[in-house]
Amino acid sequence: MTLLDAKQYDPGSDRRKRIAIMVTLLVLVVAGWVSYHYRNYPARHAVAQFFAALQQQDFGRAYGIWQHDPQWKQHPSKYPNYGFNDFYRDWGPSGEWGVIKTYSVDCSLAPGNGVIVGATVNGRAEHPSLWVGKNDRTISFSPNEIQCGNWWSWLTE
Repeated sequence: MTLLDAKQYDPGSDRRKRIAIMVTLLVLVVAGWVSYHYRNYPARHAVAQFFAALQQQDFGRAYGIWQHDPQWKQHPSKYPNYGFNDFYRDWGPSGEWGVIKTYSVDCSLAPGNGVIVGATVNGRAEHPSLWVGKNDRTISFSPNEIQCGNWWSWLTE
């Protein structure tokens, strides 16, 4: 094959290759952002289930979600540090948050071996921050609070 026998240049083929490369890169960027953005989904989902149980005033199920043990009634002595009575005092109708009528899981932050999940309860200005362990999925009170609400934190959380 000589230079004069070379295949004729097709600008459409190069254009299709460039478009395919750009689409592939765009798909990879979007997939990366989605996977990064939803990396805390299991913790956020657990907190949403917890508040849904509280909203339905199913405190037994809520405590089971809190301890990540739906069969907690079979062995209540397994949780002496934060028993059901303490839980009910904190999250029951006379607790700090009162009767849960509305809630929304707003944001999350994953420092270390757990996830801090921020929520809004009953439209109040103060927000509970809950700690969800990555290993055992138990919920507890977070020692740190997180601020939710601006678009940049939503984009990068």
